[in-house]
Amino acid sequence: MCFLPTGTSTSMNILVTNLSVNINNNDLVAMFSVYGTVSYAAVVRDKVSSRSKGRAFLEMPNEAEAEQAINALNGSILDGKEMMVQEIIYKPGEFNN
Repeated sequence: MCFLPTGTSTSMNILVTNLSVNINNNDLVAMFSVYGTVSYAAVVRDKVSSRSKGRAFLEMPNEAEAEQAINALNGSILDGKEMMVQEIIYKPGEFNN
């Protein structure tokens, strides 16, 4: 699955790394929804084994809520692993062919 930004200026794309293999999309939505609306969440999985690769992408439509979530959850422990949470900043033209 390819993750592309929606292009809305107030939404924020988020990368979560160092996730436990036990974490799924619903776990992430539940955790981030405490801070606001989550419009997209996907744990990156291996194509063959479907095992989690330990990272995920999220999108939150409200930038302020997303910043609160990043500040609160970066460095927190989930299922025994310290998550790293950061904003994804796309460069102009990055997805042009």
